[in-house]
Amino acid sequence: MLLFILAYLGGVLTILSPCILPVLPFVFARAGRPFLTNGLPMLIGMALMFMIVASLAAVGGGWAVEANQYGRAIALALLAVFGLALLFPAFADRLMRPLVAFGARLSQRADTQGSGFWPSLLLGVATGLLWAPCAGPILGLVLTGAALQGASAGTSLLLLAYALGSATSLGLALVVGGRLYAAMTRSLRIGEWVRRAGGAAVLIAVAAIATGLDTGFLTRASLAGTNRIEQGLLDRVQGPRSSTQTASVLGDEGAMPPLDGAIAWLNSPPLSREELRGKVVLVDFWTYSCINCLRALPYVKAWSQKYRKDGLVVIGVHAPEFAFEKNVANVRKAVADLGIDYPVAIDNNYAIWRAFDNHYWPAHYFIDAKGRIRHHHFGEGDYAGSERIIQMLLAEADGATLSPQDTVTIEGRGIEAAPGADIQSPETYIGYDRLQRWASRPEVSPNRLTRYSAEPKSLNEWGLAGVWTMGAEAAVAAEPGARIVYRFHARDLHLVLSPNSAGHPVRFRVTIDGAPPGDDHGVDTDSNGNGVVSEERLYQLVRQEGPVRERVFEVEFLDPGVQAFSFTFG
Repeated sequence: MLLFILAYLGGVLTILSPCILPVLPFVFARAGRPFLTNGLPMLIGMALMFMIVASLAAVGGGWAVEANQYGRAIALALLAVFGLALLFPAFADRLMRPLVAFGARLSQRADTQGSGFWPSLLLGVATGLLWAPCAGPILGLVLTGAALQGASAGTSLLLLAYALGSATSLGLALVVGGRLYAAMTRSLRIGEWVRRAGGAAVLIAVAAIATGLDTGFLTRASLAGTNRIEQGLLDRVQGPRSSTQTASVLGDEGAMPPLDGAIAWLNSPPLSREELRGKVVLVDFWTYSCINCLRALPYVKAWSQKYRKDGLVVIGVHAPEFAFEKNVANVRKAVADLGIDYPVAIDNNYAIWRAFDNHYWPAHYFIDAKGRIRHHHFGEGDYAGSERIIQMLLAEADGATLSPQDTVTIEGRGIEAAPGADIQSPETYIGYDRLQRWASRPEVSPNRLTRYSAEPKSLNEWGLAGVWTMGAEAAVAAEPGARIVYRFHARDLHLVLSPNSAGHPVRFRVTIDGAPPGDDHGVDTDSNGNGVVSEERLYQLVRQEGPVRERVFEVEFLDPGVQAFSFTFG
């Protein structure tokens, strides 16, 4: 129930976001008409259509994305006709008689006949096909859960709650706008001009959406964001993303969930919570292309080796973020390359993930010898505090009093090195499902070969150049010379990449501010910026030696077929 309330509140907050701007003309075009028969049905149609489209898109249905492209075209045409009808009554009289049910003519008569329910509902459905709200922390949580757990009634209801929250705030704005409209028409007698202005605004919005101008504006908009408010709401309900509990008396977070559902186990036969009773257990949720997981990994390995003889069992639960991480052979190779010798459960179906109600990579759960979860830690950091928890639980299991012990000291190298101190660039996904800060032309064409030009002008904007196919979770380069450009501010830049579909290596060349990286090259490039994508993993392409500042990164792929998934920074 709390998650439904959060989803609803997240929707309410969209009225403060610039992402709502493209649909405002369609909503306010119903101002001045009876709310129950015009504004309300439009908002209902908008909410229902968003729920349907977002539910399908969340589970990665490519066919649904294609269908939505046709739906958007139909919606744009319908709304353009609606705008023309508002502008030119004669046009509506001559051309809209056969299509009265579609709303243009009836919307003109709604003031006197009150018969605009079905036309308004239809216009709401059309608006819902065009609406793409910003994916803040709350909507991101819902969409990530949908992608992990698949289609379900719960997913759709959460999306509906989000859409209804948006409809609520828009409805309040529409009621206020309707009263303002009525006051203007009574006092100034300019109802006809106001109606025509609304029609012009609708046509401008249709043109902006059709040409992609709205996307370019929203990537640069600096209006009030809601991410901080949303994250505050999530932290109040779920707790903050990291925990620094080091008190001598630990809490009790419930019984350890079962470890059932893994499709395979590495370094061990399948383990159960029953046979682990009497052991102190550390469960580490990770995935091998996650930079945060890789930076925490040296500590997890060190704890396993240091305390194994004392009764600690470390279990890595590999829960994939990208499709290629579901390949057991890929995970097995990563486990060997990373030197992991403790048991690893392959949780491709997220059964263990759901059992723990987990939401983060990495996530560490500390379980005592009685099978009770006593502590958790989300994300990187506080390694000394986490090791103290292990020491306390081992002392409890032996019935002994904890005596002071040293904690491990790790100096990570390469990708595993601790992050820098001045990181101003966030993790950035390249697929259209979680697209943000896009700065290419034209607008994204899902699952279609498209030639793009990159135009990142502000910090953290990025784009594609050359011919690419943009998929739900990755972009695929269709020809040699395809490039990715990112304006970033961090010491390290990493990119999750995969070779072409036939498994052939893909050569690439990196530049920083238009020049070879020199001493600022990463572990996967040389000083001239050259490197090769030979396997599906995270690649470190930049590690700056000097002062960290805003830079323009560019990678050019010399062979076709590379798949690019996400940027991370350190």
